[in-house]
Amino acid sequence: MFVMEILVMPDPAAVGEEAARAVTRILAARPRPVLGIATGSSPIATYESLARAAAEGEFDPSAVTAFALDEYVGLPLDHPESYHRVVQRDVVEKLGLSPERVHVLDGTASDLKEECADFERRMQAAGGVDVQILGIGANGHIGFNEPGSSLGSRTRIKTLAPQTRRDNARFFGGRIGDVPIHCLTQGIQTIMEARSIVLVAHGAGKAEAVAAMIEGPSGAHCPASALQWHPRAIVVLDEEAAAGLKHREYYDFARDNSGSSLV
Repeated sequence: MFVMEILVMPDPAAVGEEAARAVTRILAARPRPVLGIATGSSPIATYESLARAAAEGEFDPSAVTAFALDEYVGLPLDHPESYHRVVQRDVVEKLGLSPERVHVLDGTASDLKEECADFERRMQAAGGVDVQILGIGANGHIGFNEPGSSLGSRTRIKTLAPQTRRDNARFFGGRIGDVPIHCLTQGIQTIMEARSIVLVAHGAGKAEAVAAMIEGPSGAHCPASALQWHPRAIVVLDEEAAAGLKHREYYDFARDNSGSSLV
């Protein structure tokens, strides 16, 4: 059975709180929990809520193994915008994860193809991802799987879309020339193998992509639309990100009249 549960919250903070509750619930049911980490601005509120849950004893990060979605190619690992540093700063330190249990692709590796293959092996050795946190790009990408990406893709080298580089320039002082052109990213098929997925989105800039993901045809034109086929996916949106949904009334009715299918 394929289930995409749509939850619309009043604001980004509430999105983070709801997403964190779902992540906590899923991980608590696993003996050796494995968390999939997304970067970017969308999941920040989720990590902040998870950090509060950990501080209050509602979430135990001590045994969690984590795998990040992607990394820039050629950016030094100590660069403030490398995902090694972002994950350390925004996830590991905030949540209290054990650094040795957190895996991030190495975009400076001498053999990038082997780095991607080894990353897949490490994920399999850990038992696979229990819950993958995702954001969505304005062009519908998940991870760095840009439009046109194969729905059967594995972890690999990709070229970033011009729109993605423009969007990410804000992290590089507005200088698009400083944004790397290439990246390493988990593939769509790799992401789809997570047992559960929690995708978060907020803001009017994501409304078109969100509508295409949930209600448009599933295909490579909108990589996130592959989630229509995932058996246990939850999408948490704020009002602005949900503004383009044609069937909003039904999603709210389903939310109010059926329990969560994630656990």
